[in-house]
Amino acid sequence: MELVVNQKHYRLQVDPDRMLLWVLRDELELTGSKYGCGEGQCGACTVLIDGAPVRSCITRASTVAGKQITTIEGIAQNGRLHPVQEAFIQADAMQCGYCTPGMIVSGVGLLRKTPHPSEAEIRRAMEGNVCRCGTYPRIVAAVQLAEKLMNGGQHA
Repeated sequence: MELVVNQKHYRLQVDPDRMLLWVLRDELELTGSKYGCGEGQCGACTVLIDGAPVRSCITRASTVAGKQITTIEGIAQNGRLHPVQEAFIQADAMQCGYCTPGMIVSGVGLLRKTPHPSEAEIRRAMEGNVCRCGTYPRIVAAVQLAEKLMNGGQHA
C-alpha cells in the first residue's frame, strides 16, 4: 500500500488490518504519536487524516492509503515550530509530555477547521485527549494563544 505521511510518499508491504499507529511507529520510525489506551479513548495517538484529527490506534492502515496523514513530526514547517507548538511552550502546557503530541495535533486540527474558536469549542475539541497530569487549563490557554499567533493577535 502507499501512504502519504508528512508530505512524503511511502510504499509499504504491511498487513492491511494493521493499525496505523504501529505502521507509523514500527515501519516509518515516527514515534511522536504515542500508544496510550489502544481503544481510541485517550488521544495520545492522534494524527491528522486529510486535516481532521483521527485516533491512529484504531485506524486500519488500509483505510488511509492515499490520504494525507500528518503526524506530530510533520507539524513544524521549514525548521519553524507551528504556532500551536510554540503556544504550548509559551503557555507551559506540558507536564510529563506524554499527551502533548496528541494535544498539539488535535489543536492544529481544530484551528484548521475553526480559525477563531470559542473557549467552549476548544474544550469540546480537546475532550478526547486525556492529560493524566491535569494541565487542561494551560492546554486551553495554549490553543487560545495559538489562535492569536496564527491570526496576528486580532481575536481573543
